[in-house]
Amino acid sequence: MTQPATPQPDHDLTEAARLAARVLDEVQAVFVGPREIPELLLVSLIAGGHALLEGVPGVAKTTLVKAFAATLGLSFRRIQFTPDLLPADITGTYVLSPRDGTFQLREGPIFANVVLGDEINRAPAKTQSALLEAMQERQVTIEGETRPLPSPFLVLATQNPVEQAGTYPLPEAQIDRFLVRLLLGYPSPQDERGILRRFLGSSPAPRTVLSPADVLRLRELAAGIHVEDEVLDYVVRLASFTRDHGRVFLGASPRASLALLQAARARALLAGRAYVLPDDVKALATPVLAHRLVLTPEAEMEGLRPERVVRQALEQVGPRRE
Repeated sequence: MTQPATPQPDHDLTEAARLAARVLDEVQAVFVGPREIPELLLVSLIAGGHALLEGVPGVAKTTLVKAFAATLGLSFRRIQFTPDLLPADITGTYVLSPRDGTFQLREGPIFANVVLGDEINRAPAKTQSALLEAMQERQVTIEGETRPLPSPFLVLATQNPVEQAGTYPLPEAQIDRFLVRLLLGYPSPQDERGILRRFLGSSPAPRTVLSPADVLRLRELAAGIHVEDEVLDYVVRLASFTRDHGRVFLGASPRASLALLQAARARALLAGRAYVLPDDVKALATPVLAHRLVLTPEAEMEGLRPERVVRQALEQVGPRRE
């Protein structure tokens, strides 16, 4: 028995792969680094998720997000998180209109298709929580009134994992809202030379490749990607491995399993395939699952990383062949 899905015409899949390749080419005209990084942003967009980018200052996290948003033809807003940022600074607030004496909503920067939350861990928990409803429900509640957010909606947040002074670690409930976490390290010497050479001249600007309608169509196509029961079983057994691991306090939840499946569907679409392969699950397991795991205090003291737990799962759990 297999999961029911709507078969996708081959020409639609081919066109989806072509559009995806154009987006990645445009992003890499600005961002010099592994193609897998912008590809994971595109996977997040198509899967209907959000992405958390971690890296030290100066590794082009913001540049990457801006370039990615520019290729999509979507509205884009940036929120600079600071300790004095208030929830109303994100969602908006009602202000008195002097002209007619009524209160009108002044929408905050959350009312955009793509929202960059820069240095998200610099704002206190109360402000961070303003994103929870938006990321999960695609809506915000302002003074008792619920308002829908634009569709498609994508939050791309950045944080510096090294500097801890003046920061507020994201709670597990917030981290779980991010489909993937991307770790941006220093570029290789070859890539760094490419960065210097590229920016000796005028700064390149990516061209718009997709429209909002294109993004929604890609999401529709991804929802029809076929998934065999063997792949579903593989996802479940990977998640179960993290829950049963002796050094994991909090393992991957069913939401994490669903996120991995949705991301795998999106990756298959980017490749122009109508079905998910176990390799799709393997490629996405670490960026989708690792940030959701909470290790025991003893494991953390010994230096064990969640990424290592996911690698152990991939090494010890293989897809079953019927």
